[in-house]
Amino acid sequence: MKALRRHLKDVNRNRALLLMVLPATVWFICFSYLPMLGTIISFKEYRFSGNFLSSIINSKWVGFDNFKFLFRTDDAYIITRNTILYNAVFIFIGLVLAVAMAIVLSEIANKRLAKWYQTGMFLPYFLSWVIVGYFVYSFLSFDRGMVNRIATAFGADPVQWYSEPAYWPLILVLVFTWKSLGYNSVIYLAAIMGIDKSLYEAAMIDGANKWQQIRNITIPMLTPLMTILTLLAIGRIFYADFGLFYQVTRDSGTLYSVTNVIDTYVYRGLKTTGEIGMSTAAGLYQSLVGFVLVITSNYIVRKFNKDNALF
Repeated sequence: MKALRRHLKDVNRNRALLLMVLPATVWFICFSYLPMLGTIISFKEYRFSGNFLSSIINSKWVGFDNFKFLFRTDDAYIITRNTILYNAVFIFIGLVLAVAMAIVLSEIANKRLAKWYQTGMFLPYFLSWVIVGYFVYSFLSFDRGMVNRIATAFGADPVQWYSEPAYWPLILVLVFTWKSLGYNSVIYLAAIMGIDKSLYEAAMIDGANKWQQIRNITIPMLTPLMTILTLLAIGRIFYADFGLFYQVTRDSGTLYSVTNVIDTYVYRGLKTTGEIGMSTAAGLYQSLVGFVLVITSNYIVRKFNKDNALF
């Protein structure tokens, strides 16, 4: 009874904070946890028969047959390779460039100019991939694209960009970096702004130059945040950004060898076969692999530094 009264007292003391957390909690329950009940569709031949619940109950149980859609296809290796390699590059480049850009922004003396830079870098993050896709097309269109016009002006032959797979790994990396760099940089910039200024003052008194301050103060103070964000990104390494690989490439069939990832493959399979169970199985597979990767990565981090681990 005393424990209950103590608990209620703690709740009353923190009621303002709990009310702030309540909307996010409700959102996660409704859109993250309750939908997990639908994972049973992964093991059924889902057919509509009345409402959603009755459709699940009445659908035929097929076990792991839906997972064979991913593993027995001839494209299994290609889509897995593309998904993992692209995300690995995105994680690495995103980490290095975001930290570097955040450090550069923090060193700009003119704060008004720094805010303009931050705003300009942050805006692309809010653009939909449909708009970005048309933006890229305005550069790479064979007839009216800016790149081909510049090339022909210098006497070079125009390139059929949407028919040449060799160029697209670099193009996709550049487009993704351009769109996401500002968002990631702002996160690290906020962390840099929270570093105690007295540390830099003490370093300057000891004769440390700017590079030594960055190497011995800024980067070590950012390491916990860098580790946590990297661990979270690793958990989604089997998830590709659908808009990037579908809208930006204009779903060009000649580019599938370098742009086909798990998400786009499942989408095309769902359009062709209409098998909801197969797409649900792919989503469950991605979630389980991501969970295992996060646990494994976190275990490795804990071996080196427990303070930087997620849990």
